[in-house]
Amino acid sequence: MSLAETGPANTNSPQLTEADQVARMQRVLNLQRDAHTKAGPPSAEKRIEWLDKAIALLVDHQQAIAEALREDFGHRSVHATLLTDVAGSIGPLKHAKAHVRRWMRREKRSVSPALLGLFGARAYIEFQPKGVVGVISPWNFPVNLTFAPLAGIFAAGNRAMIKPSEFTPRTSELMDRMFRSAYDESEVAVFTGGPDVGGAFSKLPFDHLLFTGATSIAHHVMRAAADNLVPLTLELGGKSPVVVGRSANMDLAAKRIMMGKTLNAGQICLAPDYVLVPQENMRDFVTAAEGAIAKMFSTLKDNPDYTSVINQRHFDRLQGYIDDARAKGAEIVEINPAHENFTQQPFHKIPPTLVLNPTDDMQIMKDEIFGPLLPVKTYSQVDEAIGYVNDHPRPLGLYYFGSDSAEQERVLTRTTSGGVTVNDVVMHVSMEDLPFGGVGPSGMGSYHGVDGFRTFSHAKSVFSQAKNDITAMMRPPYGEKIMKMMSSQIKR
Repeated sequence: MSLAETGPANTNSPQLTEADQVARMQRVLNLQRDAHTKAGPPSAEKRIEWLDKAIALLVDHQQAIAEALREDFGHRSVHATLLTDVAGSIGPLKHAKAHVRRWMRREKRSVSPALLGLFGARAYIEFQPKGVVGVISPWNFPVNLTFAPLAGIFAAGNRAMIKPSEFTPRTSELMDRMFRSAYDESEVAVFTGGPDVGGAFSKLPFDHLLFTGATSIAHHVMRAAADNLVPLTLELGGKSPVVVGRSANMDLAAKRIMMGKTLNAGQICLAPDYVLVPQENMRDFVTAAEGAIAKMFSTLKDNPDYTSVINQRHFDRLQGYIDDARAKGAEIVEINPAHENFTQQPFHKIPPTLVLNPTDDMQIMKDEIFGPLLPVKTYSQVDEAIGYVNDHPRPLGLYYFGSDSAEQERVLTRTTSGGVTVNDVVMHVSMEDLPFGGVGPSGMGSYHGVDGFRTFSHAKSVFSQAKNDITAMMRPPYGEKIMKMMSSQIKR
């Protein structure tokens, strides 16, 4: 019997008042910090034990996770959940387990002046656990964006307090039971609840806080963290552009772009948000996109592989984007291979929809879409596409399709984004040895792999002086020796 069916008593009961939750959060923070101080930096073996427990939870509860997410979304592809939230979380944890011993080693640095090294002085970086890390995870990939950061958090030797999204309550409750079955509260604790609980959580004096979510909410999280000067990592989003070059294989580009746009119904922080194609290739892209969808989804309405929009509010928001774009002159291309009627449905599914020739006064071009809608703009020269990207806030991801290496280099060097995938979309996030993060409005800081270990560690500088009294000349009374040393340094 899985923890989806049974488990320890839930101390996150909805009957708890907000004041009770706040009091519990402060108590657990004190508990974890005291445990961290008393135990000292955990050994590699202990960190690997924490990582192994997380891996085991995902393996043992994979079906319960898929079912909880299917119910939270109304419908979510079980296979997509196993790909993104289960396997996609195990990968980072295993990567950290394989490398944590090497990451923990002291990093030698050179001493200056070099003469000190000859007499035995040493300099190095000691990677020290920060202590207690708060994690605020979102609803779109609630398991992955809780467990994947734990790879770096545990590898760095920290304890964790987690606030999952209230938009996926079944999954949040399941994760609470899972963690309580494997970890002591002094190691990991989960706090469910709504915005009030999340607001109180973000005000706690953590040793580090990771927030993954909307840029609009990040402003509030950053203000709350500022009161305690809590170091922050913000993983946000933005309107990630796709630049399709004239040298691109249009069919292959469309297949990969539409895969990225329909995975999780486009509810991905890295989903392609709009496409820039050469003017003469607009209709070729539309035809290729229609063919790509037809091949992936012969039907949509009852197709178990096609995910629903999370709730009515987001469904209405996306429908509003379509209505606004149509009213302002955009051409709307609904890709609906079986010509199904979506006005009567038990879920909140929206067919993949292209919005052709959108203008910047349309709401769909102002907000991050987070759904299966894809604006398609045209350009005559690639510098127009580059200029358009640069005229807007820096995105979390940027995608280039083409075989023209000079054009590729121009697009990548003349634009700034959190990360880039060339000839595909989204995939750079799955590279465990690449840091993942945004820039400016799309985020602050990064994690994954060794970069995650370093984000959640304090890089403590240590200098060990030589035993010889080599610095005697630096103490008064000053004389010719120090003047000779200064003259050797104060020069061009």
